[in-house]
Amino acid sequence: MAERPASAPAVAMRAGAAAPGSSVMAQRLGAWLDRQSPWRLRAMAFLLGAVAAAALPPVYAVPILIVSFSGLVLLVDRTPRLLAAIALGWFFGFGYFVAGIYWVANALLSVSSQFGWLLPFAIAGAVGGLSALLAAFPALAVGLARILWPAGPARILVLAICWTLFEWLRGWVLTGFPWNLVGTCWAFSDAMNQFAALVGVWGLSLVTVIAAALPALLVDWSGRRSSGDAAIRRTPSAAVCVAFGLALLLAIWIGGSIRLSGADDPMVPDVRLRLVQANVVPTDKGSADRGADVLRRHLRLTRETAGYDKVTHVIWSETAEPFPLERFPDVRMAVAAVVPANGLLITGVLRTDPPDGDWKEIWNSMAVVDRSGQIVGSYDKFHLVPFGEYVPLHRFLPFISKFTPGIADFSAGPGPRTLRLPGLPPVGPLICYEAIFPGQVVDRSDRPQWLLNITNDGWYGISAGPYQHFVSARLRAVEEGLAVVRAANTGISGVVDPYGRVLVQTRLGETTALDVELPQPLQELTPYARWGDATSAILLALAALVALVTWRRS
Repeated sequence: MAERPASAPAVAMRAGAAAPGSSVMAQRLGAWLDRQSPWRLRAMAFLLGAVAAAALPPVYAVPILIVSFSGLVLLVDRTPRLLAAIALGWFFGFGYFVAGIYWVANALLSVSSQFGWLLPFAIAGAVGGLSALLAAFPALAVGLARILWPAGPARILVLAICWTLFEWLRGWVLTGFPWNLVGTCWAFSDAMNQFAALVGVWGLSLVTVIAAALPALLVDWSGRRSSGDAAIRRTPSAAVCVAFGLALLLAIWIGGSIRLSGADDPMVPDVRLRLVQANVVPTDKGSADRGADVLRRHLRLTRETAGYDKVTHVIWSETAEPFPLERFPDVRMAVAAVVPANGLLITGVLRTDPPDGDWKEIWNSMAVVDRSGQIVGSYDKFHLVPFGEYVPLHRFLPFISKFTPGIADFSAGPGPRTLRLPGLPPVGPLICYEAIFPGQVVDRSDRPQWLLNITNDGWYGISAGPYQHFVSARLRAVEEGLAVVRAANTGISGVVDPYGRVLVQTRLGETTALDVELPQPLQELTPYARWGDATSAILLALAALVALVTWRRS
């Protein structure tokens, strides 16, 4: 096998060309890395990516990102070939996603009877296949960064810019899947989250990667420490750069704390919502035998939980009602029987076209039922889950089916819309993972005053998935300056105020009905709500300008 080409710094060290005072540790580390085979380096990248996932919800081991991203920088430093760098980025991303979205396996375990003895292979294929696909984005990010790879601190900024750019692309390409963005690692801190009101979660990702990768500068491959070198004098020292990264995070935290210090939560008068978390096994909803039991459980929790007489509106979760209401008038009237006086019940349902007889299309929908049993509002989900709600390119792949019950693909709704319902402020409905898409959750031409996210997180099992999903909804609240009310089949249901603070929430796996008030929206639009991703683009451009200036001086 041909020997892997050594990088320029390695050649200099082997030739004894390192300047006096160079770091012995850096020389030894560089020499050790240069002795490793390409596959060992890729294994290191995989482990670094997997470790980085520990910073995500619900673990929040944020300092571990220093090891991961600084380690990635050092590996790319010693990898001059473009394809080799792309491979490192892919393995880093593969490790990151395998460790971060392992819970996809729970959806297959829920329908294990469909796979039988093939279940282990199906799980490996689902988690590994999705992770392999998503890893293409970190691979391309590292590849682009390697093409540009300047000297000194500028390379840290270049990597962070490329990483953030491809995270943004991951939110759009092939309908998008912006799950586990690096910026979500700060969800435990209300103060840090406030930065998203200015530049979205993309801005949080950018500054996080910068701060996490800057410690790589402490490993000086060149060993140039001479105070007489004018170029080195003009370039900030590694210690100064690391301190700058910490100061940047501290400034964001201070700014967020100041914003929250004057925050209050005025509530919408005369509105009291009941969120029903029935904790139903997802496959029961698709069962003709158990569907009636699912309905009875929702009716019982709605009517028999204490405080019902004070409730104005009831909210059930995604597909809480397993029967298409248009097709079953008796079911619709049973639902109407628990609608509060002069109020409404909002539930996830299946909707078909035509509403009777043989149907041609089916939607994952939200229906609003009044006391008389009339459907007074509806919404169709438009961001569908690939292989869960539809099979991409099904016309060309007829042998592949969804892993969820039912053989038909769902149809997609037209997009975000605002519902105007009696007794409630205008609401922006979101079904399931539609809440994970920054900048795509409201109708800009008819802006709502709050967001309602109904979901069925039972597919994720008792795993990190529901926590990660809930965090995404919280960040949409910060970005848009709108409260988010969330009703889940099983955890996490609750209310998030327009600052992203959790006012009340249920536990994962809990069966309950939660009565909550509805926070009013912020009086002024947040910068991100007003200008969208343009604010993130400005921040990226500023980082690129700093990288250019730093590169030219070094």
